[in-house]
Amino acid sequence: MAGAFQGSLLDLAVQAGPGPLGESVCRRPLAHGTWVDTRPGWLAGADALFDRLLDTVPWRAERRQMYDRVVDVPRLLCFYGEGEPLPDPVLARARDALDRHYWPELGEPLCTAGLCLYRDGRDSVAWHGDTTGRGGTHDTVVAIVSLGAPRALLLRPRGGGPAIRHDVGHGDLLVMGGSCQRTWEHAVPKTGRATGPRISVQFRPHGVR
Repeated sequence: MAGAFQGSLLDLAVQAGPGPLGESVCRRPLAHGTWVDTRPGWLAGADALFDRLLDTVPWRAERRQMYDRVVDVPRLLCFYGEGEPLPDPVLARARDALDRHYWPELGEPLCTAGLCLYRDGRDSVAWHGDTTGRGGTHDTVVAIVSLGAPRALLLRPRGGGPAIRHDVGHGDLLVMGGSCQRTWEHAVPKTGRATGPRISVQFRPHGVR
C-alpha cells in the first residue's frame, strides 16, 4: 500500500500520547485574521501509532470529477464522523487534549477526524481551504497531527502570494485558526525526492469539512 517508513530515532518515549500544550505552542499571526499554531514533536510514540493506523484504518481510494474527466484522488482517505469511535485510543487522547486547550477561544469541541495517507512523494493535495460548511463563512480551527515521514505543508493567501512552508511529520502538530480556511489556502505538493509515507490526521469542529 505504501512505501517503506523509517521511524525517528528521537521517538523513544515510554508513555505514548500527546505532550503538553500551553506555552509550548508557538503562534504565528498572519494576514486577514489568520493564525497558525505549531508544536513540533507533540505526539510521543508517533511512529508506533503510524504503524498501527497504517494496518488498521480501512483506507479507501476515491475518484473525483476534474473538468471533463474523472481522476484518482492522489492519496488514500478515511473519515470518522461525530460520535464514531476513533481507530486508536491515542488519537482520542490527542483530540481531548486539543479540546481542553482550544475551548476558550473556539467554544466548541473538535468532533470529527479526517485521515489522509500519502503513500509517497507522488501523493498530494492541491491548494484549497476547508470551506464546505461553516468553514467558508465563520472563523474556526483545523488541527493537524502529522505522522510518518515529514512532508511540506504550504500556506498562502487566497488569490495567490508568497507561500509559508512547514515540514511536518513524526508527531508534529499544526493548527490553522481564525479566518484561515476562507482567506488562506493550504497544500501538500508532490515531490520528486525519495520520501516515505505520511498520515495526516485533521480534527475539526461540527460542520467544517
